[in-house]
Amino acid sequence: QVQLVESGGGSVQAGGSLRLSCAASGNTISGRCMAWFRQAPGKEREGVARIGGDGTTFVAASVEGRFTISKDITENILYLTMNSLKPEDSAVYYCAADSPFCSFIAPLYKTWGKGTQVTVSS
Repeated sequence: QVQLVESGGGSVQAGGSLRLSCAASGNTISGRCMAWFRQAPGKEREGVARIGGDGTTFVAASVEGRFTISKDITENILYLTMNSLKPEDSAVYYCAADSPFCSFIAPLYKTWGKGTQVTVSS
C-alpha cells in the first residue's frame, strides 16, 4: 500500500493559480489509478480529477478547462495544476489511491492523504 502526502495549498485571489503535489512513498504510483478529491465545509467530498494506470485522465465538469491532473512516475508524485481559481474552489484537497477501479466514488479508495487547504478569495 502506498502512503500519500499532499502539499502546495494556500491562499490565492480569484483568477490565480496553484499546483498541488501528492508525494507517494512505500510503493510506486505507476499503473495505479489515483485521484484528487476536495471537501468544503458542510459539503460532501467530491471528485475533482483522476488519472488511470494507463495515464488516461478525467476531470469533473466543474473544473474542466481549469484543472489538470498529471503524474511524474520517476519522482512518484501526483500533481493537480489549478488555474483560473474561483472562490467556490476553496476546500481541503485530498489525493487518493488504491481503488479497485478508477472512479469518483470516494469510499472505494483505500488510501488517502491528510489533505491540503486551498482558499480562494474574491
